[in-house]
Amino acid sequence: MGKASGNDFLNITLKNTTLEHGGQLDKMAIKYCRPTEQWLDLSTGIAPFSYPIPIIPQKCWQNLPNVNDALIQAAKNYYQTKHCLVCAGSQAVIERLPNFWRQKYHQASQVYLPKVGYKEHQKSWLSAGFSAQFYDAELPKKIEKHIVVVVINPNNPSTQLYSKQQLLALYQQVKSAQGLLVIDEAFIDVFDHAQSMVEAINNDHLIVLRSFGKFFGLAGLRIGFVCASQAWLNIMTESFGPWQVNGPAQYIAQQALLDTNWQHQQRVKLQQQSLKLAELLQQYLVAELAICSLFITVYLENAADIHHQLCQQGVYVRLTDEKHSLRCGIASDEQLVKLKKALRNLA
Repeated sequence: MGKASGNDFLNITLKNTTLEHGGQLDKMAIKYCRPTEQWLDLSTGIAPFSYPIPIIPQKCWQNLPNVNDALIQAAKNYYQTKHCLVCAGSQAVIERLPNFWRQKYHQASQVYLPKVGYKEHQKSWLSAGFSAQFYDAELPKKIEKHIVVVVINPNNPSTQLYSKQQLLALYQQVKSAQGLLVIDEAFIDVFDHAQSMVEAINNDHLIVLRSFGKFFGLAGLRIGFVCASQAWLNIMTESFGPWQVNGPAQYIAQQALLDTNWQHQQRVKLQQQSLKLAELLQQYLVAELAICSLFITVYLENAADIHHQLCQQGVYVRLTDEKHSLRCGIASDEQLVKLKKALRNLA
């Protein structure tokens, strides 16, 4: 582990920096002169099977979208937490967390970040002036006063999954140092609930972020949840202001969070499709695979070249920030047919 270099800070701390993400199909369509409707987009970790949109009551469109108590209760049941807050996706919280923490401890200045992972965490903390130390697969051990530790579990894109025991041990260290442990559980829905750290929340030193759109296949709703102490949720509510999430999105999410039968079927389907995708990728790329039921990361020395060849054929996967791997979203059977054809044509 080492502190970020000057170049790291120069490149990342600029507030106007735009990070590359998956799902930028319009941009790829222009670059490769191919209409968007002719692409197979596997660039995100969003489930290819979406929760069916129910009939939405007219009042959801007409009324101001105040906090829906029924939705909050459904979320508490689903996440098995005492306190949670609905927000416009996890990103809305990630951007504000550094300022929230600094308001609590003005002298706070240090953050541990995963070397590989969702870079919006890194951008937010460094943009707020925090000094970063980066860790690889092994969790940090030297926990200083008021330090922040960010963990992505499972990691995107490495699929690294830390055990509950590992995270509980880290949590005790962070709590003793009066620091903050932030756990991004955006992809954890495909695992047993026992993997989540939500139930461990009992003070102001742990915040867990939960995504809705990825597992339920409805990222366009822009809805997520924060599980934290009531004190933290009060601060966030005041900062975010009213009407953060539109009424139709709240209604759909409520139905989905209550539908345990659909959730079980979704986990089974995603597991089945991830195995099919892994077999196909291994057959044609013969590479090391990191597998999650929402995406698979393929480690290749020529990852950038393979990415380019696939894009030339209208198949869009995510070239990771490190340029040494491709992240491929889970595909339906129909999508696997097109992917197989493109893989066959690789040089």
